[in-house]
Amino acid sequence: MNQFVLKQGRCPELEMFPHIMELGTKKNSSIQLNSLPESITKSLRLYYVIEGKFEWNIHHQPHMLYPGDAALILPGQQFGSDKGFLDIGTISWIHINIQKLESGEMVPGKWSSLSENESLAIGKILLLNNSVAFSKLNEAGRILQYIQNELFNKEVGYATRVNQLIDELFITLTRQLTKQSNPARDFPKTFMQLEQTLRQNLSHQWTVEEMAAVVGMGTTLFNEKVKTYSGFSPINYLINIRISEAIKLLKKKDISLTDIALDIGFYSSQHFSTTFKKLTGYTPSEFRKNHLPTN
Repeated sequence: MNQFVLKQGRCPELEMFPHIMELGTKKNSSIQLNSLPESITKSLRLYYVIEGKFEWNIHHQPHMLYPGDAALILPGQQFGSDKGFLDIGTISWIHINIQKLESGEMVPGKWSSLSENESLAIGKILLLNNSVAFSKLNEAGRILQYIQNELFNKEVGYATRVNQLIDELFITLTRQLTKQSNPARDFPKTFMQLEQTLRQNLSHQWTVEEMAAVVGMGTTLFNEKVKTYSGFSPINYLINIRISEAIKLLKKKDISLTDIALDIGFYSSQHFSTTFKKLTGYTPSEFRKNHLPTN
């Protein structure tokens, strides 16, 4: 998978598309501090999760996204992570400048072939739903890939095709919204309960068999389900939960690294340090130093 970020005004690929502010695909293999602070967006943004688990705040509402999920952020909404950085995983995204989106009216711009009535309907649906996380919206991922291919291949008619694909993206999103009686993510309750159970007793040396028993599944089916919904094996899923908890505890200076390691299920501080650095790019000490007040 090729990684890239195209930004308006900096990349020749976007010269013919002034309404595309940014387009990209990124595989994030380590944590970079302050890589995703919360901020107000100026454009309409769509993010699609390819791999990993992402915890984002969209317009002051927490959302947890997994592979196949998409997040839509409207202009003027706040978006980011309360942790301040992008989680480990792979995402694709597009930022689109909308000429007008207010009071139930959307005017994409001259590039769009949507009729006035269609734009009005789409605008109403988008604004009615406010902040949105889509569950398993693979079609959005495919459209983003098609847009990327058109921009880089530049075959005959590619400019028209790119704009058609953006219209298609709007249509796909709004049709999905009309089907969803509840805009919150439709993640199986059993896995939410599993994560809650694991977090309540992270010091326990969980086995795959024990985790499967918590949700009442056989080991083989459990392995398949966890991989499908999280993109990780059960053990790596558990490790990510432990590292997520470690990040919270490291911000409390009165807890020693050894205590943190044992509390979240690592058998030694060295094991904890090695795993933490592998997943975040920082040792626990380095991470703590960057997050504790200097005064």
